[in-house]
Amino acid sequence: MTTETTATRQVQPLGRYIVCPEVYRPDVKRTAIFLAGGITGCPDWQEQIKQTPLYRQWRVDLLNPRRPSFDVSNPAATQEQIEWEFNHLRAADAILFWFCAEQVQPIALFELGRWSMTTKPLFVGVNPNYPRKVDVYEQLKLALYAKMV
Repeated sequence: MTTETTATRQVQPLGRYIVCPEVYRPDVKRTAIFLAGGITGCPDWQEQIKQTPLYRQWRVDLLNPRRPSFDVSNPAATQEQIEWEFNHLRAADAILFWFCAEQVQPIALFELGRWSMTTKPLFVGVNPNYPRKVDVYEQLKLALYAKMV
């Protein structure tokens, strides 16, 4: 007879991992978090989030815009990507932003500015070497002040 421990057993996630272009179908039993931040030229930080207790131990659906394969030169694929992100940012219950050091990530900065002026919960992380970290801090400070006035 063998004894199985939590450390040796693979724990099945309680949520779903939705990757673009798969369409997310909301589930009232779980919270959906959109993984906003760099994709092109950035480390696959979304996969790292998938390995955390956030996904493994909580009832959370992660909405990942990073496709396994994406041809940015294809206008139809680009349009599909933009529409997927737009629809899934709206469908998410919260948005997790990560600004890595490798790229400026103008789209993520735009999305942060847009969503920081709403009541949707945001979680924002910034690598200390991110070249525009002051922009992120100032945007969030101004958005917080605007919500308090």
